[in-house]
Amino acid sequence: MANYYCFMAGLPTVKLTDAQPQHTLLQLKEELADVLEPQDARLMERYFLRFDCENLAALLADADAELDDRGNYDREALGQLIEDARELDGAVKGFPAFMADFVRDYDAHASQAGWFPRDAALLAYYDYARECPNTMMAEWYDLNFNILNILTALIARRQGWSLADYVQGSGAVVDAILKQANQPDFGLGAELDYVKDLMQAAETTDPVEKERLIDALRWNWLEEKTFFEPFDITALFAYVVRSEILERWALLDPEQGRERFTEIIENLRGEAKVPEEFIRK
Repeated sequence: MANYYCFMAGLPTVKLTDAQPQHTLLQLKEELADVLEPQDARLMERYFLRFDCENLAALLADADAELDDRGNYDREALGQLIEDARELDGAVKGFPAFMADFVRDYDAHASQAGWFPRDAALLAYYDYARECPNTMMAEWYDLNFNILNILTALIARRQGWSLADYVQGSGAVVDAILKQANQPDFGLGAELDYVKDLMQAAETTDPVEKERLIDALRWNWLEEKTFFEPFDITALFAYVVRSEILERWALLDPEQGRERFTEIIENLRGEAKVPEEFIRK
């Protein structure tokens, strides 16, 4: 496994109190292109593919749509994907197979009420990303997929809607949500250590505060997962994700919001379990 000590030692520390990350996510992506080993570059591309999926959905709706530069593919490449996917029944060379499938699904369902292209694109993306060969990264995508489904299920249950109509995808968490719909935490509290914090966040009525709580949960999850490997590809991946979190809040929230985000993080850290080997007998 490649070690990125020298590269990471030269990166500015990601601090919650930063008014603005010293690296934008796009700048960081461009720097990574020069240092990553080929197998690690492919792993990182999977993270940035999320922006490609959003770009693809936007282009299908409007050929002149503004695109997010953080994706792996430019406008010309995505346009070629759309053209080739409509001519072929299978995958398009150079792209994950699900992207061509999404183009054809868009053509078939875009006019149907209740079908949301961006949601469908992200669902397809998470189905792909969760198969990541790196265990920690696969768990990260699982975490985010599960967060989306649990929050969706809570809203649906509160509104008296059928959960099966709104919970997406498959897996143990989806099965638990559908089978234990009447349990306060869908029976997941004993299985997933982040469910308690997620449920508390879901009860927050202020939508901005709710987002802060959920991002704080993600932040601490990343720190715990990379504690013992501070310079490998998973640590670099975590740095990228935290940079995106900070960049998003720098655009959305004033300093008072950053201070609140820091407070939430520190509170969660205080409740986190310390690894046994670090507990003095």
